[in-house]
Amino acid sequence: MPWDLKPDRPIYTQLVEHIELMILSGVYPPGTKLPSVRDLAKEASVNPNTMQRALSKLEEDGLIITHRTSGRSITEDSGMIKKAKTRIAQEQVLEFLEKMQKLGFDQKEILSIITGMIEEVRR
Repeated sequence: MPWDLKPDRPIYTQLVEHIELMILSGVYPPGTKLPSVRDLAKEASVNPNTMQRALSKLEEDGLIITHRTSGRSITEDSGMIKKAKTRIAQEQVLEFLEKMQKLGFDQKEILSIITGMIEEVRR
């Protein structure tokens, strides 16, 4: 998954989101050892201090565990991962619903559009 960092948003925030997505999508499965801060920073072309800050945030959120002598790994707590997935999905849905309401769609119209798109994807 390429590190597609944009200049219009804080790098730190984008790093957190990118690593979180890699964890939640299974690129980094539960229990997987993460590359070092320096290696991740080099891969993302960012300052190691910025990467360290992003990893610390993910540790606070419970998705990453730091081991004193062996670096960092992804949590094995599937409940924590599911909770994070649900939170991100809810944020995306809320953003979508707010935009649809601004466009003037009511609940019935929004559901109709979603149902139509689900049927289209299934084909």
